[in-house]
Amino acid sequence: MATEKKYILAIESSCDDTSAAVLCNTKVLSNVVATQEIHRQYGGVVPELASRAHQQNIVPVVHQALAKANIDKKQLSAIAFTRGPGLMGSLLVGTSFAKSLALGLDIPLIEVNHMEAHILAHFIEDEDTGQPEFPFLAMTISGGHTQIVKVNSYFDMEVLGETLDDAVGEAFDKSAKIMGLPYPGGPLVDKYAREGNPAAYPFPKPKVEGLNFSFSGLKTSILYFLQREARKNPDFVEENIRDICASVQHTILEILMGKLELAVRQTGIQQVAIGGGVAANSGIRARLKDAEHTKGWKTYIPKFAYCTDNAAMIGIVGYLKFLEGKFTDQSVAAKARYAIGS
Repeated sequence: MATEKKYILAIESSCDDTSAAVLCNTKVLSNVVATQEIHRQYGGVVPELASRAHQQNIVPVVHQALAKANIDKKQLSAIAFTRGPGLMGSLLVGTSFAKSLALGLDIPLIEVNHMEAHILAHFIEDEDTGQPEFPFLAMTISGGHTQIVKVNSYFDMEVLGETLDDAVGEAFDKSAKIMGLPYPGGPLVDKYAREGNPAAYPFPKPKVEGLNFSFSGLKTSILYFLQREARKNPDFVEENIRDICASVQHTILEILMGKLELAVRQTGIQQVAIGGGVAANSGIRARLKDAEHTKGWKTYIPKFAYCTDNAAMIGIVGYLKFLEGKFTDQSVAAKARYAIGS
């Protein structure tokens, strides 16, 4: 890997977080995230409001990232940005800003696939976490995606399985909403689950062939179960929230781990990495760590800061692409649907 210092400014705006980071080669100098609180009152992300908030946040966030990194924009080697997948209005803000700034500074522009970035975040220089060796299996788990990917090299990835309907993060958030918990509900389910009995209420696991996932049926079964119990006791959810959350989380983790075990058996690869917002869940982190002892896997879990949407992961992909001269031109357009490897 090159030793000459390259400074990459990275921009992430795929959903409702505006983020900018500065990397010097593989080291993160700054990683600033502006979270949009407005969506809480609507119980989910409102695309129009998200894009407006990105417009308000992007200049101060980039300014802050440069200031924290103690870097002048004239020192930048390139600008990396999230091209997709994500919400089109949100992506347009980041894409347009990155194109304009790269043009103004006359430096290269680098497009990044958001899902590839979740996987390659493991290559950010960090003293606490190791880096997987190729080939490895990556499970990307977030509000919009659930995938198992075979990673042969930085830019050679093969999707082995993905969700046929809802993503795992959505399953967490929608289950929380059914229970009356505020948005985003996933972290609250995780919090209550730690104090509950995971075997209290068994929920059915969907029978999906191969390495694909499905969570829509699970959400429906949780809804019907809670409606049935609430007819008997209107305070059922409130009185049993910890056990319900523990049971829901246990079922979701059983689905994820079952598919991962199948992927390991099918490929023979025992190096397993996770990425995406749901990788912050304490249950999945514990189950993966446990698999090191019980199954002999070598597991890689990113820092919390690199699980949720952030620009540092965009920056590491930007640097790796910079080394290979993988630049894009000013005709590039945001892409709401953007498959890994395309």
